[in-house]
Amino acid sequence: MDIQDFQAGQHEDLYEYRAFVPSSIYQEWVSADAELAELLGRADRALGELNAFSQLIPDIDFFIRMYVAKEATQSSRIEGTQTNIEDAFKDADDLNPEEVDDWAEVQNYIRAINSSIDALETLPFSNRLLKQTHAILMEGVRGENKMPGEFRQSQNWIGVSLKNATFVPPHHERVADLMSDMEKFLHAQDIRVHPLLRIAIAHYQFETIHPFLDGNGRLGRLMISLFLASEGLLSKPALYLSDYFERNKTAYIDHLMAIRGGNHLRAWLIFFLHGIEETARASAGVFRSILEIKGQIDQSVLPRFSSRRQDNAQKIMRALYARPIIDVKAVKELTSSTTNTAAALISDMVEYGVLKEVTGQRRNRLFAFNDYIALFGR
Repeated sequence: MDIQDFQAGQHEDLYEYRAFVPSSIYQEWVSADAELAELLGRADRALGELNAFSQLIPDIDFFIRMYVAKEATQSSRIEGTQTNIEDAFKDADDLNPEEVDDWAEVQNYIRAINSSIDALETLPFSNRLLKQTHAILMEGVRGENKMPGEFRQSQNWIGVSLKNATFVPPHHERVADLMSDMEKFLHAQDIRVHPLLRIAIAHYQFETIHPFLDGNGRLGRLMISLFLASEGLLSKPALYLSDYFERNKTAYIDHLMAIRGGNHLRAWLIFFLHGIEETARASAGVFRSILEIKGQIDQSVLPRFSSRRQDNAQKIMRALYARPIIDVKAVKELTSSTTNTAAALISDMVEYGVLKEVTGQRRNRLFAFNDYIALFGR
């Protein structure tokens, strides 16, 4: 079927409301659209360049943790949470009580990403994996009583009420078949569809099915990165689209609604591929900036520590690239040193411009690697 001829689905009259039933996406897709083909090529090249770049950087897994934290905060922010990337690396005890619920959702998102990426080593991208990931997302947070890890068994909706909803997904009895159709489409060997187009279409379909009672937005965005990793387009999980979607939140929602209401799939694909290209190039730029900061610290900061303290200083820096918020207790444990030694090491890092105290307190102080954190706020 030509993308231009796509019919998104139809409404079904149910008791006192109408639900939208999306069409099957497990079918052949063709397009003679030159603009779409050119944009697909650009997005694919940008993704390939990012993948190559990520394989050249030593200790890449340290830096990937920052991307995971950024994705967790940005994706959760679309849902209304207020936690920032700096807070994501704090402990619950370091937060105000009113901030803990949002923080817990972000922590779940981080655990869900890490767990699902690890699971891909033994488990294919599948509905089973999505259910496992959803269970982690919802554990102990708002929505924990809404069937975590299981497809819904009742009607849900987007909006203030079912009768006045902005959008009503299909009836729950249709969910299993629709999700099976989506899974087959993503893995079908008998049809030729570029992986980026597959996941763009599947993301729309997932959000339209809304298969869980809660957490669909977060999981739907996370599945993009999981699919790219499962297909080998990224050897490291270094690309996440939630920042792009959050900055273009209105357009993101409007594009999804425009498919359901007017079959405008092409416009969504263009928006999505622009996001892939923009995000991949931005991520590669962050990696370059990381190498610049690391080179500057290696050449100008670490040599200022005596040979006796050099090993500890390097341990601290390696830890900061993975978790850019630190305190005396953490340095003490990291370096197996005394409290006074740990405090002295942090004091020197502050003096040399690497760390900055961020609490304004005299006790239980936290220190941030602000220049590094700022790279992920661009």
